[in-house]
Amino acid sequence: IVGTAKELLSKQGLAGFYRGIDSNIMRAMVLNGTKMACYDQAKGVVMSVTGLDRTHILTSFLSAASAGFFMTCTVSPFDMIRTRLMNQPADAKIYNNAADCFVKICRQEGPLTLWRGFMPIWSRFAPTTTLQLIIFEQLRSAMGMKAL
Repeated sequence: IVGTAKELLSKQGLAGFYRGIDSNIMRAMVLNGTKMACYDQAKGVVMSVTGLDRTHILTSFLSAASAGFFMTCTVSPFDMIRTRLMNQPADAKIYNNAADCFVKICRQEGPLTLWRGFMPIWSRFAPTTTLQLIIFEQLRSAMGMKAL
């Protein structure tokens, strides 16, 4: 790791460590916004369809699994752009920034390319989001706080 870091520093300077950070920040904002908004909305739907209480663990499970799906829908394009920016060679700049990368992907490969890898991303998000939100709800309950 140290050798790689030294090489990166010598070839690209300090900025090399932060390549693609703008798209990474955008991705994080979209991911967390989608997770909490969809979780809240899904909880309302799950309660009205199943009749389960807001605090029931199955309500949390179904809502969190739904949130994981919608997170994948919104985050996949950001993942594609982030990956392309971070993996471009330092000596052959293919993309100028996230917007340029987005436009070039859509023009050259088609807009559906932004969702390439959807299933692997969803298979990662579904269990982690479900666990995160169930644990979050259980901790809130243990501390005497209301369920979301």
